[in-house]
Amino acid sequence: MFDTPVTRYLQQEGIDFLLLTHSKPARTIEEAAEARGVEPEKMVKSILLRDMGGFHVLACVPGTRQVDPKKVRALFACRRMTCADARDVESVTGLVIGTVAPIGLKQRLPVVFDHSLVHYQRVNISSGDRMAGIELAMQDLVQLCAPMYGDICR
Repeated sequence: MFDTPVTRYLQQEGIDFLLLTHSKPARTIEEAAEARGVEPEKMVKSILLRDMGGFHVLACVPGTRQVDPKKVRALFACRRMTCADARDVESVTGLVIGTVAPIGLKQRLPVVFDHSLVHYQRVNISSGDRMAGIELAMQDLVQLCAPMYGDICR
């Protein structure tokens, strides 16, 4: 079993999940989906955004889509919002780029899901490690991270 902040949090909360291991680290959503045997659109891509004042938001979209920082900015009435750099991602989430999930974070963050994610019964998120992913019920993920919803895709 992989021991990451994400897997520990799921175990602590008593959530059923399936750990999907990879034979090599995934560098892209497509590689991760292939290694896990799942459709890329059922993967949840988690992108950390920050505004000019240091306010952070975790934006989550289907794996085949891209986050539109302007749309996220509008939800929070920020002047400017961009993707956080690798150092910022690690210091804020406790995880490295490519392993971030909307749960098991170092600190509590506002989480925004694109409204298109509600159509899925089960989704795939990062396990906090490049060598595995996690499949769980969308309802459980929503319960754990209490996201707000919006149209945040390009």
